[in-house]
Amino acid sequence: MKSGIQSPFVVALTGGIASGKTAVSDRFAALGVPVIDTDVIAHQVVEPGQPALQEIARQFGSDILLPDGNLNRRLMRQLIFSDAAAKKQLEGILHPAIRLRVQQQIAAVTAPYCLVVIPLFTETGSYDWVDRVLVVDVDEETQVQRVMRRDGVSREQALAALAAQASRASRLALADDVILNDGSIEELQTEVDRLHAEYTRLSTGGN
Repeated sequence: MKSGIQSPFVVALTGGIASGKTAVSDRFAALGVPVIDTDVIAHQVVEPGQPALQEIARQFGSDILLPDGNLNRRLMRQLIFSDAAAKKQLEGILHPAIRLRVQQQIAAVTAPYCLVVIPLFTETGSYDWVDRVLVVDVDEETQVQRVMRRDGVSREQALAALAAQASRASRLALADDVILNDGSIEELQTEVDRLHAEYTRLSTGGN
């Protein structure tokens, strides 16, 4: 957690696969809250010409690039799934680049607070610039059903995707706030509206 008073107030949004993070962040955005998405940034930092992509090519070889200069994502996925050391090596390049871009975007925020979407918040270590952690939570069976429906995969594949992430308990242990997303979209939006009012109060020093 961030120590001291800084501007803006930063809320990290996280949650397991198919928990509803996008629905939550979309509602915050509709309320006028700046949303910084680390998944979007992760794609930006490996675009052609970016230092992170150049470093990936240097460490993994030019074969990791497609003929047009873009990252060969399929080959990269195969490498990191089969080699834990390669995965750690890639993270060592990407995570600092992503964090730098996030902090640059936070510094440009003029609103009282912003939302930073960090799907792997629990897995990727401390974020001392975060003021509050919001977890979108859902029971495992609902996650499995949503992943199967969304991605068109088998139950076994959906369970494997869940197993590759941090546990539900470890995410909840880091949470300051929790949205249990097991109801309607209207109920979800009502809860986001409530938290928006709370974060606005906290970020503006209101009582």
